[in-house]
Amino acid sequence: MNPNTKPKVAAPVPPTPTHAAAAPQAAPVRKSDEPPVLLVRWYEVVKWLLERVESFPKNQRFIFGQRVADAALDILDLLVEAAYRKEKREVLVRANLRLERLRWLLRLARERNLLTARQQEFVAEQFHECGKMLGGWIKASAA
Repeated sequence: MNPNTKPKVAAPVPPTPTHAAAAPQAAPVRKSDEPPVLLVRWYEVVKWLLERVESFPKNQRFIFGQRVADAALDILDLLVEAAYRKEKREVLVRANLRLERLRWLLRLARERNLLTARQQEFVAEQFHECGKMLGGWIKASAA
């Protein structure tokens, strides 16, 4: 310890009452003016995918790349629709099916060397996370 510096004193910690049990936290309620988390997340995935499609070779961009872009944008459309619909389940199930189709398209893109292994790994992780959120939303809408 340097003799020229003053010792640091920790700030006092307020006592916690021992008699109060921790109340269970309710799930955060989405404000009506906030988009669903999945919608925001998928929007970011779509932006990333569109950037990748732009880098596809010209002969693949207009055939294969267009299908990838259309599929990703279709899912975005379905998620927006579900966010504002009372009956969400049917729309969410369609979005889930399109997500699965897009997974296969991107697997094919990797095999055709249109995506690097690192890009494929990144997008697979994003799809997995979005798929989990979508599955949860489908379950919640069934109740």
